[in-house]
Amino acid sequence: MATFQIEGGHQLKGDIQPQGAKNEALQILCGVLLTPEKVTISNVPDIIDVNKLIMILQNLGVKVEKLEKGVFTFQADELDLDYLESEKFKKEGSGLRGSIMIVGPLLARFGKGYIPRPGGDKIGRRRLDTHFEGFIKLGAKFRYNREERFYGVEAPEGLTGAYMLLDEASVTGTANIVMAAVLAKGTTTIYNAACEPYLQQLCKMMVRMGADIKGIGSNMLIIEGVEKLGGCDHRVLPDMIEIGSWIGLAAMTKSEIIIKNVSWDDLGVIPNTFRKLGITLERKGDDIYIPAHTDGYEVESYIDGSFMTIADAPWPGFTPDLLSIILVVATQAKGELMVHQKMFESRLFFTDKLIDMGAKVILCDPHRATVIGHNFQSTLKATTMTSPDIRAGISLLIAALSAKGTSTIHNIEQIDRGYENIDERLRAIGAKITRID
Repeated sequence: MATFQIEGGHQLKGDIQPQGAKNEALQILCGVLLTPEKVTISNVPDIIDVNKLIMILQNLGVKVEKLEKGVFTFQADELDLDYLESEKFKKEGSGLRGSIMIVGPLLARFGKGYIPRPGGDKIGRRRLDTHFEGFIKLGAKFRYNREERFYGVEAPEGLTGAYMLLDEASVTGTANIVMAAVLAKGTTTIYNAACEPYLQQLCKMMVRMGADIKGIGSNMLIIEGVEKLGGCDHRVLPDMIEIGSWIGLAAMTKSEIIIKNVSWDDLGVIPNTFRKLGITLERKGDDIYIPAHTDGYEVESYIDGSFMTIADAPWPGFTPDLLSIILVVATQAKGELMVHQKMFESRLFFTDKLIDMGAKVILCDPHRATVIGHNFQSTLKATTMTSPDIRAGISLLIAALSAKGTSTIHNIEQIDRGYENIDERLRAIGAKITRID
């Protein structure tokens, strides 16, 4: 188990380039299974979760060639479908939640798809019902081996388009169903579909491959099935979660940082949500400039004087993956903030580590926390902690970089799952961070 040692309390300065988006890359990589032709993907992040999925695709028989850093070609023309029912796949697939999205394209193209119950972050219940209910509406039959916790769907006669109203706007569920529907016979209408930029990117890629998808960017997608899809080129967006992480890092460490090439038009409410905490950020071309907040930052209040609540919501609402960052940044703000994490009931449990560091946080229940900011009158104290998941891990790292003294974070593999070479990139802008294997 690897560890970070962080000497906190130092201002940082410089430019930082966000990696390719993890959540988009996982969808796009599964999409290569829809065609036997070559697909070229660029800006692929070099992180554990993405590399695991590439390995699974290779074991399935996809020909993978790395052209240069972040650029790969994939060709799924000779697949070994027996691998899907092997013990090796049950082990490899269960370690990556994103592997669930191989089921839709395999079901569409070959009439069957299987997946072991996937793992991922321990942040609460994460249902798979939306995925399989969508497949069943398209005509697939559901299989579940309770003893081996192994899911399957089969449609030997092919899929048929259908109308469906999703019970939740699941991003991965929508992606999986869309990938199945593009090769189904007839028209599929998906209402209450997720519409995150990463899902839009997947749909745009499939349109370039020959799919017929209308309503991209809305919560209603209308898909006319086609007989086959071809190859294409695709570039992954910069990671909005990492961009939000760097905004929080700059504010907490009173650092002047420029985040390069952020694709502003795809950030939605993220910049304005950080502005509600009093953080100054400026748009310079396609970059975000954050000045050093030497005088701190003050949380806005509502018109009636009540204190601010920041909550997650399906896109175009605020992404739940950044609430952990918002919470840790609020610990040094002037004012109070309520953080309401609606989607996952275990994601705020990392606040006990912040309390150990001296933060004033009241965990009201599994979904809500009240933060009373220090306004930098009292700095956080260095401590030893363990990263429970990707987003809590980066939040604790930001807290450690702002704290006086030397902190230790164990289980940093969780951070590595979502952030590429993070220690090297932070050292480049002046952070004192050491990786100990």
